[in-house]
Amino acid sequence: MKISSVDGHKPRLQSNGNVPNFSLIVLLSVAVLIFFVIDLALGSVKIPLEEVISILLYGETENAAWLKIIEFIRLPKGFTAILAGASLSVAGLQMQTLFRNPLAGPSVLGITAGASFGVAVVMLASGAATNAFAIKQLGINGSWLIVIASSLGSSLVLLVILSISMRVKDNIVLLIVGIMVGNITISLISVWQYFSAPEQIQDYLIWTFGSLNGVIQDQLMLLAIVVSLGFLFSLGASKSLNMMLLGENYAKSMGLNITRVRLSVILATSLLAGSVTGFCGPIGFIGIAVPHITRSILNTSDHRFLTPSTALVGAILMLICDIIAQLPGSQVTLPINAVTAFVGSPVVIWVIMKNRNLKASFS
Repeated sequence: MKISSVDGHKPRLQSNGNVPNFSLIVLLSVAVLIFFVIDLALGSVKIPLEEVISILLYGETENAAWLKIIEFIRLPKGFTAILAGASLSVAGLQMQTLFRNPLAGPSVLGITAGASFGVAVVMLASGAATNAFAIKQLGINGSWLIVIASSLGSSLVLLVILSISMRVKDNIVLLIVGIMVGNITISLISVWQYFSAPEQIQDYLIWTFGSLNGVIQDQLMLLAIVVSLGFLFSLGASKSLNMMLLGENYAKSMGLNITRVRLSVILATSLLAGSVTGFCGPIGFIGIAVPHITRSILNTSDHRFLTPSTALVGAILMLICDIIAQLPGSQVTLPINAVTAFVGSPVVIWVIMKNRNLKASFS
């Protein structure tokens, strides 16, 4: 979108050429379904596509082992990939619009660093002793304990950022404060690692690689609920974010409550990015790159179309990365973070070279 004036009066929002329509969203949805089925079929055990479709539609197949692999391993992982890709992408889109910064991502407010700090407390403090206490006294297994610790860490950082945002009126200043809060948590983690045992450090480093395999069915339901709530907040903020593209002064003149919009976006981002980090570990690249890819496809900055389209493109890209990470036909699974960076970085470079000026996407 571009800002233009009519007879010297207040600006209005214009579309850059093609007006996106719901047919594109339908096309992207079909692509998500196709890559989802491919993701289910490929892996260390290759399952024919027709058998995967039969399992999805009828819940039956000739091979009982295939049914268990799909039902208990690949379906949760596939749904997790969709939720993680969509969540991080929408969170990145909102951060880039709120701060008018093309390099802003879900971790820009330190929410991801806060989640990492919560996990570090569990893994680096006392390791197995903490897990044993949680299982015996609280009835919480290791995976749930990590999720809870991650959520508490991101929530703590969120409360700090929200309290600061009530006093700071400049989005750029708030961006800098968020980065500094993130740096503080990262420095604390580094100090903690320095004094931790090697096996504890190894467990924590493995978590930082990111993984889509560790989300069980019960956790998947909770992740879907939290992500859906964050996505509803994001859709509700679409009109407000469109107005902010015209400038804060103009948005205020139209009666927009900037503080309320900022709080809504921060809350949505914390729900989307914080929940994914808790369940899957810190996953990089997706939140920064996918919004630019989607803008390039749609050729618009209208968040009414960008938000759902960004979620779909993010889901597609994460499924592709998961397919590559599995190294089909091999017993090896690559860290998802390594794949997202390797696959996505050339795409971002291509988008930058094509558009020459990423700031054009925000005006």
